Amino acid sequence: MKSMLPKNIYLMGTACSIFMLSVGRVAANDIRTPAQAISKAAAADYSASLKALFEYLHANPELSFQEKNTSAKIAEELRPIAGVEVTAGVGRYGVVGVLRNGKGPVVMLRADMDGLPIVERNGLAYVSKVRSTGPDGQEIGVMHACGHDVHMTSLVGATRQLAAMRAQWRGTLIVIFQPAEEVLGGAPAMLMDGLYTRFPKPDIVLGLHVASEIEPGKFKVDERIANSSSDGVDIIVRGVGGHGATPHMAIDPVVIASDLVMALQTLVSRSIDPLEPGVVTVGVIQAGTKRNIISEQAKLELTVRADNRETRDKLVAGIQRIANGVARTYGVPEDRMPVVLMRETTPPNINHTPSAIKLREALSKSYGEARMSSVRRQGMGAEDFAYYGSPEWGSIPTVFFQVGGSVSDDLSKSPPHHSPLFLIQPEPAVRGGVEGYTTAALTFLGKP
Repeated sequence: MKSMLPKNIYLMGTACSIFMLSVGRVAANDIRTPAQAISKAAAADYSASLKALFEYLHANPELSFQEKNTSAKIAEELRPIAGVEVTAGVGRYGVVGVLRNGKGPVVMLRADMDGLPIVERNGLAYVSKVRSTGPDGQEIGVMHACGHDVHMTSLVGATRQLAAMRAQWRGTLIVIFQPAEEVLGGAPAMLMDGLYTRFPKPDIVLGLHVASEIEPGKFKVDERIANSSSDGVDIIVRGVGGHGATPHMAIDPVVIASDLVMALQTLVSRSIDPLEPGVVTVGVIQAGTKRNIISEQAKLELTVRADNRETRDKLVAGIQRIANGVARTYGVPEDRMPVVLMRETTPPNINHTPSAIKLREALSKSYGEARMSSVRRQGMGAEDFAYYGSPEWGSIPTVFFQVGGSVSDDLSKSPPHHSPLFLIQPEPAVRGGVEGYTTAALTFLGKP
């Protein structure tokens, strides 16, 4: 890039200034395809500033709805970009950037910001040493164990590219950096704080996620189901307390809870279409204070997953029915039936199929079919990105796609998300993320 630029450019103060001028020159004068120009500019920006930004964000994670410093850093990165109107504090710590470029479609790009309550153990030179106080009041280590540092860094880079390429598109670009995805609360918080009313309402919302099980730098676009729904469900099983030596004088909630764990598995095996995926997992059982005391209650904490709203509703309704049925089997009085409480929740994340196909074709045409991954979907992970396209907020078309970051040729051996060993290859992931966000925006923005 240096030979293409006047020498005095290198005397300017910031890496951002260098990048904006260099990518503008590439966009204006380079005879190669736009995708090649985007790739070259992404590589230049990674060397100049994105690598350092990624390592800073990785080493300084913050928990959900605690992203004060992260949001300040993102706003600091966005403000020097010419034409971008920056608003912080949306949905508590969300950051919104708006770049207006004439009449045309309104395209929104989203990245998430929060880390996880995990002590990092992967040996990185820039490993997180942050400790914070969790919602339960306990101190815990914090780690970017799901790649949100990749998403933020990539979207900052893409915003720079799109600002420098304004001659090549028309419309309005909105970039959002969202808090609290890990507790499935950040998207609804931004929406309830006026994301679609305080700012131009998008015609389409596009999100990207790095995947440790996908080849580094490759893209994956699902035509329909991107993520499952997720419902956190608590069941308070109430019994009658007593002495452990006289169980006949009590109703033991531990026994009821144990039976309930197994009975709940019939929801998936016997209540829903066998061709429809579903998961009911009991992750926590809590009861009792001493070995010879029959407690008055036990608590189960569940996660429930489905790929459509009908299956989701059937599973959630079945939990109360089965809980009551098991309790009655053990003689629990009607006024002490189990209490079912809904906690963290998000609907299924369903891509707008025509837009997903259009994006996949654009990525394949731009970067070659060899850059498209054929790795099948892994598990039933959830994403609060689903709220941006939900009927409650206007059924706006959404597409959620992935970029790979695997550290192993054997994809199954790459450390998984939400693990203290989680690891990705940052350069191909971030550069691929910049390419993905930029190309996605250009695919749906207007042409000059």
